Amino acid sequence: MGASDFSKLPHIGESLRRKEDYRFLTGAGNYTDDIRLDNMTHAVFVRSPHAHANIKSINKAKALAAPGVVAVLDGPDVVDAKINGLPCGWLITDTSGKPMNEPPHPILANGKVRYVGDHVAMVVAETLEQAKNAAELVEVEYDVLPAVVDVRQAKSATALHAEAPNNHCYNWAIGDKAAVDAAFAGAAHVTKLDLINNRLAPNPMEPRAAIGSYNRASDEYTLYVSNQNPHVERLLMTAFVLGLPEHKVRVIAPDVGGGFGAKIYLYAEDVCLTWASKKLNRNIKWNCDRSEAFLSDAHGRDHSSHAELAIDKDGKFLALRVHTDANLGAYLSTFSTAVPTILYATLLAGQYATPQVYVEVDAWFTNTAPVDAYRGAGRPEATYLLERIVSRAAFELGMTQDAIRSKNFITQFPYQTPVALQYDTGDFHALMNHANKLGDVAGFPARKAASAAKGLLRGIGYSSYIEACGLAPSNVAGALGARAGLFECGEVRVHPTGSVTVFTGSHSHGQGHETTFAQVVAARLGIPVENVDIVHGDTGRVPFGMGTYGSRSISVGGAALMRALDKIEAKAKKIAAHLMEAGDADIEFANGEFSVKGTDKKIPFGSVALTAYVPHNYPLDKLEPGLNETAFYDPTNFTFPAGTYICEVEIDPQTGVTKIDKFTAVDDFGTIINPMIVEGQVHGGLVQGIGQALMENCVYDKETGQLLTGSFMDYTMPRADDFPVFAIGHECTPCTTNPLGTKGCGEAGAIGSPPSVINAVLDALAPLGVKDFDMPATPHRVWEAIQAAKH
Repeated sequence: MGASDFSKLPHIGESLRRKEDYRFLTGAGNYTDDIRLDNMTHAVFVRSPHAHANIKSINKAKALAAPGVVAVLDGPDVVDAKINGLPCGWLITDTSGKPMNEPPHPILANGKVRYVGDHVAMVVAETLEQAKNAAELVEVEYDVLPAVVDVRQAKSATALHAEAPNNHCYNWAIGDKAAVDAAFAGAAHVTKLDLINNRLAPNPMEPRAAIGSYNRASDEYTLYVSNQNPHVERLLMTAFVLGLPEHKVRVIAPDVGGGFGAKIYLYAEDVCLTWASKKLNRNIKWNCDRSEAFLSDAHGRDHSSHAELAIDKDGKFLALRVHTDANLGAYLSTFSTAVPTILYATLLAGQYATPQVYVEVDAWFTNTAPVDAYRGAGRPEATYLLERIVSRAAFELGMTQDAIRSKNFITQFPYQTPVALQYDTGDFHALMNHANKLGDVAGFPARKAASAAKGLLRGIGYSSYIEACGLAPSNVAGALGARAGLFECGEVRVHPTGSVTVFTGSHSHGQGHETTFAQVVAARLGIPVENVDIVHGDTGRVPFGMGTYGSRSISVGGAALMRALDKIEAKAKKIAAHLMEAGDADIEFANGEFSVKGTDKKIPFGSVALTAYVPHNYPLDKLEPGLNETAFYDPTNFTFPAGTYICEVEIDPQTGVTKIDKFTAVDDFGTIINPMIVEGQVHGGLVQGIGQALMENCVYDKETGQLLTGSFMDYTMPRADDFPVFAIGHECTPCTTNPLGTKGCGEAGAIGSPPSVINAVLDALAPLGVKDFDMPATPHRVWEAIQAAKH
């Protein structure tokens, strides 16, 4: 079945209410902290108060003597147990041809701590209060070393790791440097831009949590964990850290209250709990509190970049040249090395037919929390840089922001970019035209005049993003450094009554899979949506899959289900042919019924399902009983969602307060399964992206390495009253590389919105002489920029 046929099926494009919401709204959700096991103990981690220090000694005596304490484990215990450090899942090869510098990442610090919050010891006690009290009794003597938190100063700072001289992880590049340099030499105009992409704390509603459990009778471990990809968690922990047989470890990720990328990774706490559950023969629970999450969850973004755009006399782009310094934090997180390279540089062509692009990336270690994928993962960083410099070029050339974009849009597909990717389809002019109309850009001058009458500055900002979703084919990803496959798996189990249970390797933590996947299966089989159940998040029940990230679930996980449904349909047709005494080739299947071509013979899907399990009249010589099928899907290419976003802001020049007055988002997600869920995903992404642009910012003290924004008192999160009603629109060019025609929608809002906001801020401040501005545009920073422009 092709994508065009699939999009016409019943239930596809219907805004069905989410099946899973009833249990969430009625308090019946089952999160990791809701799980109660017998013989439960509680863990608390002793964390480093210093950003960089040698550990001279750890005295555990007082803690071990405290009431209720079961154990205190530290780095030497880990070494004695021969436990490896946490692995990095993506190998980057340096431009010199050598592998990246890859220092160990111990689960408990071994002789040295490298960021505030680094794991020093784990205290296990009968109650959480006892564990907390005992943790305060662990005496650690430190020899404090100089710390570095700014990626631009990493090279000259004290080395964090002996394995990474000058704190350098790798130098990586893509593109034809000589061709780019030649294009710049002949350019009529060159726009230059230096910018910072600020560091973010993910802050899902549910903090991380885990329970380690060991069964002596079966010699099996169970890890309950708030995680986005249980199979990957199990693979990394068993094969690379603990050296356990994979079939002896079960990872269960029950209901998960948001992830945003921060719950993709294998964390030290997960390994510690699993290891200690056998060592102590006790079930051990750990819940991360919010302050601890600020310190220990993988952060996002944190780039410092210089970009140059070469343009001809007619306003056409000739070449883009970029150098980025990427902050990896103190250690390599699971996919950290891929974010500023494969997931960032390859998107710097954007929607534009720029003939040449060259990108060079240096990645550095600093005394900060590890940095990894956060909603968008490299794509927001690329879009921010590209869309900022495009709008800057428009300002310099006296062009409107939409005109310079329209002049340079790609119009012919498939399109091979100069930075590896090949876009299969799109219509960027349609997105721009739709956004201009929906956002009433023609009325902007009148609104600007009305704002001026109130003493306010009004600006408009554009962003035309493209992202790569679903991730690449496994062979391509492997060639680029991935240490795992990027396929997905689905099992469709048809029951005798015709109802269906689906087991998927994808994981839902807010995306609505239990509804969307059910719509896909119900549409294909012609059965009610309520007759389809979705099971995920348990390595003991579902086939091996790669989890949820990179907006891959429907395009990769859904495609795996489609392949399984192909097998279901093929087998069911053989059964139907036998029942109706016809040839297999004469059977058609539509709307839940099998029919014989050219006749009025029909049989419903439920009857065929029952026959499969009650084979009294069954072609046993040709088919086995049952109607279960499993399929794997390895994508043949990325999918490429795209869109144009338009933001209008009002700024009070007396206070620097910036208000989002209008926001328009028009996206191309290919085939849309459930418009309501898609709209919710876009809304959530926009809020996160605008939050980065206006409010959110992780700040470390440059001298001590202390996290200054370690709570919601200092790290501002967006609220509902910070936003207008978003104007949402869609265009559709179905993806040509998967059977559903879908492209992915979960990250788009966070990718496209930050540059549109900052471009609007700069447009508003331009009459005052403000030419540049880095996120976040907080009132104080905006006010400072206004004051500086006066002098």
